[in-house]
Amino acid sequence: MIIGVGVDVVDLTRFENTLADTPGFAERIFADVERDAKPQTLAGRWAAKEALVKVLGDSTGLNWHDVLVLREDTGKPTIALSGATKQRATSLGITNLHLSISHDAGIACAFVVAEGDN
Repeated sequence: MIIGVGVDVVDLTRFENTLADTPGFAERIFADVERDAKPQTLAGRWAAKEALVKVLGDSTGLNWHDVLVLREDTGKPTIALSGATKQRATSLGITNLHLSISHDAGIACAFVVAEGDN
């Protein structure tokens, strides 16, 4: 059963400027394992995290490092939760998350579908 969906878009130029102009932004938002990527990829990961916030309803109790956005060897994007963020998702009945990320025309877009057993 679908519990929620979230979508977010990020302007790539604006995001790259934020990375350059805001010291510590990447470290605050992305775990070490996520940061070894090009700005375009980081923008997609940021969009995925923001799309997850929409699934959860708001960012209460969310720790950005509890949300890992990576990719499988096949290139498929994945989103994994831990800590308080996982507890919040579990309390909402979320048992599985599906993620799609796309880049086009200077924009990164991410779509998250939350599934549950209810």
